[in-house]
Amino acid sequence: MTFLCTGNAARSVMGAAMMRAHYGEDPPVCVLSGGTHVLPGQPMSVRTRTALERHGLRDPWHRSHQLSSQDVARSALIVAMEPDHLFWMRRTHPEGAGKTGSLKRVARDLTPGSAGDLAVRVAQLGLAEVELEAWEEVIDPGAGQQADYDAAADEVAALVDQLIERLV
Repeated sequence: MTFLCTGNAARSVMGAAMMRAHYGEDPPVCVLSGGTHVLPGQPMSVRTRTALERHGLRDPWHRSHQLSSQDVARSALIVAMEPDHLFWMRRTHPEGAGKTGSLKRVARDLTPGSAGDLAVRVAQLGLAEVELEAWEEVIDPGAGQQADYDAAADEVAALVDQLIERLV
């Protein structure tokens, strides 16, 4: 599973850290994060780090990563933070469009079940053909103040909790 945002510096970092923290040392799926327009190798922002710390989380080793074809190939599910990320996937990695959905849609629509059949359940969503809607966006805190990052982290945490319930 890969979490996807624009710069791989805030929302996708939060989602991946929260998912990893939930599952601990033995997650049922590999959890990655990446971005659509990344300056590779950059650490997360101080505001992202502070927002994660409010949730009791740390990821000191994170470095921004541009989503690659290899990432797409090894992910059963790619969780995007806004419709623009899905449009980007459809243009840039069309082979991954059928397994890329917004965090809000996937947390709402994925059929609950075991992680072993995740690819099958994702395929059933028909994500490549879904008409994307404005409600699917997790607001980007970029260039905002700490309160914006905290609000984004709270929203991502609630959505990741919903997604976790559907993964098992």
